[in-house]
Amino acid sequence: MLIVKPALTRKEIRDFIMLPFTLYEGDDAWVPPLISDFRKYIMGKNNALQQAGANERVIAYLDGKPCGRLLVGINEELNAYKGLHDGYIALYECIEEEEVSEKLLSYAEDFLRKRGVKKIKGPLSLPGGDDYRGFIIDNFEDPTLIMNTYNKKYYNKQFLDYGFRKYYDCYAYKAYFSRENMERLDKIIPYAKKRYRFTVEPLDLKNMDREIRDVKEIILKAMPEEWEDFMPPTDEEIEIIKDQLIPFADPDFVYIARDEHRNPIGFDIALPDYNQVLKKLGGRLFPFGLLKFLYYKRKIDRLRIFTLFVVPEYRKKGVTAAIYYEGLKRGVERGYQFAEGSTIWEYNKAMMNDALGFSDEPYKTYRIYYKDL
Repeated sequence: MLIVKPALTRKEIRDFIMLPFTLYEGDDAWVPPLISDFRKYIMGKNNALQQAGANERVIAYLDGKPCGRLLVGINEELNAYKGLHDGYIALYECIEEEEVSEKLLSYAEDFLRKRGVKKIKGPLSLPGGDDYRGFIIDNFEDPTLIMNTYNKKYYNKQFLDYGFRKYYDCYAYKAYFSRENMERLDKIIPYAKKRYRFTVEPLDLKNMDREIRDVKEIILKAMPEEWEDFMPPTDEEIEIIKDQLIPFADPDFVYIARDEHRNPIGFDIALPDYNQVLKKLGGRLFPFGLLKFLYYKRKIDRLRIFTLFVVPEYRKKGVTAAIYYEGLKRGVERGYQFAEGSTIWEYNKAMMNDALGFSDEPYKTYRIYYKDL
């Protein structure tokens, strides 16, 4: 018997969390999240899930065994800001059974229809997030970097068979940490800084309130209004970003650019690839995971660049390259192999062009789907 229901009880929530551990058993490209952190994540702690609007964790059971899950919701703040009537699906996982995927997606559709939603998009990040976005469609072999999606190939077919169509693709670019790349920029970057009178400096972790205010100012100026899926972060979301960033931020890889008057003009957020550590922990920090974490943290040699914004008046003046250059120098010094810039939406042409200055064509594609209701 197939049952699809809200995940409400402790057992149902645990089944929701643990399903991928069974689905991806033996698949080296999947990285288990920390169970304790993921539980907080899906309950809306340290993120904007509950503030954004109605949502529901959904779990499917086939003959009593968990076989599928998703989180369905509405980002009311984004809808109001953009004049939309959209809902989202996130954190989708399912066995390769059409009946299960169809009933899961039908449950999500009914949830949204009852609340006046006109279009479903997914899989998307939870509101305000920059993680677990889209389904991989082309490269299932390369490692999965921190807070990025890994999925079964057949998930794409399950969405298409239910009536979803492509919404947008998001791309991942790979740039290698090499002295050749660094030396190529050694003369260009100082020239650009001098000509356009700007500096690039590490995020000051001791003055995070000021730094985060400056980050918000940059986003407000730099985020194009026509980006349908984004809105400037609220003060609450900025605080969440700060709280999430401080424990994991590495000042070698997070930078703010300022003009000659010390006004903020650009920034990036990049994190060491903690998936290289999480891979060793099996989802648990205790009893021995903490020691493993501290040991393997020193062996991280990959970086994920999540976000990079530059205000309009300083675009095409070398600011993006200068921010990348600072991280490149630190990465070479520390023996890092490569940085991944992801996930860049296909309508973000400026960032795609910047990425091609340091990388070849995208090496991974994450597809987001939509369905009109």
